[in-house]
Amino acid sequence: MAARIPATIVTGFLGAGKTSLIRHLLAHAGGRRIAVIVNEFGELGIDGDTLKTCGIPGCADDDIVELANGCLCCTVADEFLPVMQALLDRPAPPEHILIETSGLALPKPLVKAFQWPGIRGRVTVDGVVTVVDGPAVAAGRFADDPAAVSRQRAEDAALDHDNPLAEVYEDQLLCADLVVLNKTDLLDEAALAGLAETIAATTPRAVKLVPAQEGRVAAEVLLGLDAAAEDDLAARPSHHDAEDGAHEHDDFESFALALPEADAPDALLARLRAVAEAHDVLRMKGFAAIAGKPARLAVQGVGGRFRAEFDRDWGDARQGRLVVIGRTGMDRAAIAAALAG
Repeated sequence: MAARIPATIVTGFLGAGKTSLIRHLLAHAGGRRIAVIVNEFGELGIDGDTLKTCGIPGCADDDIVELANGCLCCTVADEFLPVMQALLDRPAPPEHILIETSGLALPKPLVKAFQWPGIRGRVTVDGVVTVVDGPAVAAGRFADDPAAVSRQRAEDAALDHDNPLAEVYEDQLLCADLVVLNKTDLLDEAALAGLAETIAATTPRAVKLVPAQEGRVAAEVLLGLDAAAEDDLAARPSHHDAEDGAHEHDDFESFALALPEADAPDALLARLRAVAEAHDVLRMKGFAAIAGKPARLAVQGVGGRFRAEFDRDWGDARQGRLVVIGRTGMDRAAIAAALAG
């Protein structure tokens, strides 16, 4: 029987740096034929478009497959399996497959999908790589204490202390074979040591933690883990095991809007930052037009932290667009009005 093609699942919360990690890996693939499946949460395929226009030699557009549903774990049979089978049936199939999950996805149901008869004998999960946004976790956005929540719930059953963001974050760690602690250049040594200790206490197995900046991790570190994760599900507990991997996405919502041309990047980022902080937006990502600049400005924001860079010329369609992701019930009209001027 022919050797099974290895697949790496790259998971991590919104804005952790998954796309940056994959771009770096593609740029240093050492001649490997790598296919990428990108799973988006939102109305625009920002991450898929970023990868397709990466300009990396050997990285063809048809090697980037985008699923815009928002959660692979909910549409495994309808979307993921047909895409996998199409990749495997190519005359020259990929030597490795990268799967970038949505920041809101649970990785374990996706790992379970590799047990399906149509692909089980042809591909294996080489490893689950969880990318962690170091500064965000250090700031306490996704570091709730489950034990303390349990105690509070026991003391007052009328209170709802459920935190879906923390559960998603923890499930991503619980499934990991390798944790990439990203953006370490924004943390001091004490914060790094504290995060490493917290992550080690969360993971149920001995999982290697790799510090990184801008998602720059060597291919030989990420690939070749040989975890066969689909055969190791019992060692990857989940908050949602009792639900057979199902979970609700009604806790989050996203929408896309047009961005008017801005005079300068700094002014635009200041406006985006103000809106994100005023409306507790989790994530913003998209492209903006800047007056006098032929290139589009790629914008990425996590909470109140933003970064931007000119990535390529607009071509014919010079229209800024932005995806906004937040908790259900965010004031879409107010956010759109604040960004329209």
